[in-house]
Amino acid sequence: MDKKKRTIIINAARGLFARFGFFKTTVDEIARAARIGKATIYYYFNGKEDVFKEVVEEERRIITEKIKEVIEKEETPPQKLRAFFQKRLECLNELSNMYAILKDEALAHYNFIEKTRQKYLNWEIETVSNILKEGINQGIFAIKDLKVTSYAIVSALKGLEYALPVEGPFPDLKQNLDNLIEILFSGILKK
Repeated sequence: MDKKKRTIIINAARGLFARFGFFKTTVDEIARAARIGKATIYYYFNGKEDVFKEVVEEERRIITEKIKEVIEKEETPPQKLRAFFQKRLECLNELSNMYAILKDEALAHYNFIEKTRQKYLNWEIETVSNILKEGINQGIFAIKDLKVTSYAIVSALKGLEYALPVEGPFPDLKQNLDNLIEILFSGILKK
């Protein structure tokens, strides 16, 4: 199998899925965009779902790599959390197919979608948990239940996601992130 042709198909499909969505994109359109015959797509993939699965998996890989990269550049756990928050939201805005599978319930009946969602959620919780552990070890964070706290943080971030398509590309991203981080680090109790 020609890996280059497979990549061409995936890249062409990524743009179409991002623009028109999974349900409105056809194999014929993917073939035209990739400038290949429809039969070639079926040589490399079992169908549109298989192509979409590869597109989403590639975007998941890109997101995780970009997030890891920005986290590694930061020195303190609070800086790492902020970098995680910001890069995560930026990536989801850029990689709309991954964002679609995290949000679109119409895609939920596809088994690979649920597996990808769970895989990504587990990765996010583990990443946040590792940052929090580092903060605990350095005496920066005081956390009673690491698992619950990690899950709560990831869930709070998911709440920010839902504003993206309505408000456009991150109208008040920095302010929203700063507010979330302030609540996270300082709490809501009056001091």
